[in-house]
Amino acid sequence: MSPTRKDRIGAAFGAATAGYEDHAGVQKVVAKTVADLAGLLKVPDGARILEIGCGTGLLTREISLRWPGAELVATDLSAEMVGQAAKGAMIAGTFLPMDGEHPWVEGAHFDLILSSLAFQWFDDLPVAVTRLARLLRPGGSLIFSTMAERSFAAWRAAHGVCGVVAGVPDYPSLGDVQAMLGAQADAFAFDEDYVLECGSAKGLIAHLKGIGAVVPVEGRAPLSPGDLRRVMAAFDAGGARDGYHVVFGRVTRVS
Repeated sequence: MSPTRKDRIGAAFGAATAGYEDHAGVQKVVAKTVADLAGLLKVPDGARILEIGCGTGLLTREISLRWPGAELVATDLSAEMVGQAAKGAMIAGTFLPMDGEHPWVEGAHFDLILSSLAFQWFDDLPVAVTRLARLLRPGGSLIFSTMAERSFAAWRAAHGVCGVVAGVPDYPSLGDVQAMLGAQADAFAFDEDYVLECGSAKGLIAHLKGIGAVVPVEGRAPLSPGDLRRVMAAFDAGGARDGYHVVFGRVTRVS
């Protein structure tokens, strides 16, 4: 049986585990922001917390600092990243490979569900958010960050100049996420932009490889070497600067 897209995503991130945090500047800032947002809530002592897409533990460590007495379940598609997060964690917990879009847990179990820059890998974000919200206890909250439409706009534009299409997914707008969350009784979303100083197209590609974000949208074939060289030249000519556009969302279960 050939590997699924989720299998390929997990394998790509697993291969990047050792050097991930050397390339994850934006990811560190975004993870701390997710934790800061959660810190505004009244989270009970001994809270049950689920983390989706823990990676190497950027958000996990923030959870450890804020809620050292929590009962934590940290998960990721990549077994290698889960292992790395467990090594660096400052909190007792359960660390296991799991597709956060299809959690193994059922019922209202968690006081807090946190995720930073993992939801963009989901196949059906609205369904996944609804599914995760059902795992919250009354008064519990899901807080997440996910990639949004302006991410890697310069890289996409360089492809357009060359008449080809980038393998980067078509991320939702803030309005899309707000409309999606409109189905929830208590929810909100906002967005932020982060500059990525990559220096050159080679620097951008090194960044993406370094964090394991190398699996293209389903059905988009890799560029030929010649097309890739043309795109890289167009990107460099355009300033060799790009960015992340991130949406932060919160859903609180009313009853």
